[in-house]
Amino acid sequence: MKIGCVKEIKNNEFRVGLTPDNVRAYVSAGHEVLIEKGAGLGSGFTDEEYVAAGASMIDLAADVWKDVEMMVKVKEPLEEEYGLFHDGLILYTYLHLAADKPQTDALLAGKVKAVAYETMQEKDGSLPCLAPMSQIAGRLSIQEGAKYLEKRFGGEGILLAGVPGTPKANVVVLGGGTVGMNACRIAVGMGANVTIVDVNLKRLEELDNLFGSHIQTLVSTDSNIERAVKDADLVIGSVLIPGGTTPKLFKKKYLSEMKDGAVFVDVAIDQGGCGESSHVTTHDDPVFIEEGVVHYCVGNMPGAVPRTSTIALTNATLRYGLQIAQDGLEEACKKNECIRLGVNCYDGKITNHNVAAAFDYDCADLMAMI
Repeated sequence: MKIGCVKEIKNNEFRVGLTPDNVRAYVSAGHEVLIEKGAGLGSGFTDEEYVAAGASMIDLAADVWKDVEMMVKVKEPLEEEYGLFHDGLILYTYLHLAADKPQTDALLAGKVKAVAYETMQEKDGSLPCLAPMSQIAGRLSIQEGAKYLEKRFGGEGILLAGVPGTPKANVVVLGGGTVGMNACRIAVGMGANVTIVDVNLKRLEELDNLFGSHIQTLVSTDSNIERAVKDADLVIGSVLIPGGTTPKLFKKKYLSEMKDGAVFVDVAIDQGGCGESSHVTTHDDPVFIEEGVVHYCVGNMPGAVPRTSTIALTNATLRYGLQIAQDGLEEACKKNECIRLGVNCYDGKITNHNVAAAFDYDCADLMAMI
């Protein structure tokens, strides 16, 4: 199979879909790899490293799109890339379609076989291609939140850990999944007072056993959330429904009850966000203030640490990509349920129930089509 990878064009997105080591793995398996020149520079990978691994370097992204059977990316294609889709192209990347109707419609119109990292799910319920970025985003959320608590950014001017004789910051984490757990880990490590909220009692028990008296666990109800955020200095939104639109747990009415200069980091913004007051921001202009609360809603948080993020992501995506390249997407779906669950669009039809529900579209049975 002919595999391609191009430079990401999303704002301040420095990650890349394939590393030189990945290229070597595909080439060793008998595949051809085309890389846009300069695609890996943001993550610290030179064109020379890709050539040494066996890739062909291409001047223009459009020429890579035109010639490949499978495009491996990091982020969803942007509007200027929609015209590069072609019938039967396998697109292997993060898509987050439930929050992006124009992209969904473009993929359907182009009859792209769209495989989304975020909906690939193993039998144990784990999300192997989402987990590494969730780990990074969770840890970054505390790092960024601590920064924007500084007065010069509009924050209340509080140090997360405090010092002896001063109050520590109160951190509230909405959602106890991979993002929430990693946010909790860093916040606890920095010495903050941490409350974590989740709807799943079993998950709360696991977190309680993991962090013990260092955290407070609460069942996710409107009342509990409202009481918790009222005293919060930093709120982390880390709710996820794989492939679906995120529920709005952080209500706009809470803002007037919160401290001036408190910070809300909406990690779920890729899927529409879990805050009613959220809208997507960029690394160039990451925050806005509404009713005194600083909102950080960057849609590609892990792009801020591209070297770590690229290596972590491709460690997870490579083995599935190799199977798709070796067997073809259809046969790979028959053999591997995780890959099948990743297929969001196929031959002009939506094949993921959560994506279809987000737009009130019909959902096709993938296995009946292949």
